Amino acid sequence: SLVDPWTDPVTGGTAASSATPGRCRARQYAGAMSNAPVGPYTPVVRAGEWIIVSGQLGLDNGTLAEGVAAQTAQAIVNLKAQLATMGATIAEVKKTLCFLTDMADFPVFNTAYVEGFGESRPARSTIGVAALPMGAVVEIEAWAYLG
Repeated sequence: SLVDPWTDPVTGGTAASSATPGRCRARQYAGAMSNAPVGPYTPVVRAGEWIIVSGQLGLDNGTLAEGVAAQTAQAIVNLKAQLATMGATIAEVKKTLCFLTDMADFPVFNTAYVEGFGESRPARSTIGVAALPMGAVVEIEAWAYLG
């Protein structure tokens, strides 16, 4: 696989592109964000015209927001920041995958989600899970398309 560094036009951060002959080119962002990943993964990658954002928690500078509404709102703020590192916006999000530790929180989550996404209505799946990292109650992953 080939790797070449590039500078992100939005943030000026550094990233790397990788390509395998016959496969799409992927770019992984390695710039500074207010929240470091909580595991061994890349927070956002670009593969061709797709931007894939790993699950975002309601963290602000490493501190988890309190409650479903606040965590949802902060997760969306973090999602928007990750998208911006690749020159994308919430309007380009085509699919989200959302996780809740208690499906009884769905109405509160849904209200905060709609507020955060504004007029955008990507396809969405919401799944109930037993637990999330750092004691979070909400996590949101997103796929954006720039084509």
